[in-house]
Amino acid sequence: MKKLLEFGRKAMFYVRVLSGYEERRIRNYRLQLEKRIQQAQERKAEINRLPEKIVLSEVRLMVEQMQNLNKQIESTEAQIEDYFKPIDKQAGTIMEVQLESEKKTMGTMMNATQEEAIRKIEEAERLARARGNANATVETNMGEKIQDSESSANEKAQAK
Repeated sequence: MKKLLEFGRKAMFYVRVLSGYEERRIRNYRLQLEKRIQQAQERKAEINRLPEKIVLSEVRLMVEQMQNLNKQIESTEAQIEDYFKPIDKQAGTIMEVQLESEKKTMGTMMNATQEEAIRKIEEAERLARARGNANATVETNMGEKIQDSESSANEKAQAK
């Protein structure tokens, strides 16, 4: 009976092979295996991409946080500027008043130094004139002495 069952199985196999059923089944099985392999590879690639996605999402989150922080800083700076605008205006007017007073004092100081310089120049001219007069009198006195010595030398020469 075993032989009969085995013969029946072989006969059925031959019938399936001849009818193409077995070939289709093998092809179908191979396609199923290829699909499974492809799905496994896709899952593996997805798992490999997962850390990249996590990192990218963290980077995006950090960029958003930094942008929000920059917006907050800009708004805070604007508020600070608005708060200090009146103080800046007052400081500007105070500075202008101080500059004007400094200009006035500089002008008076410049006038005083110019007047002092003019006085010194006039005094130097007076001294120069006085020295010139003194030198002229000295020169005339020297000239008279030279003439006296020349005339006495001439008299001595004539006497000899």
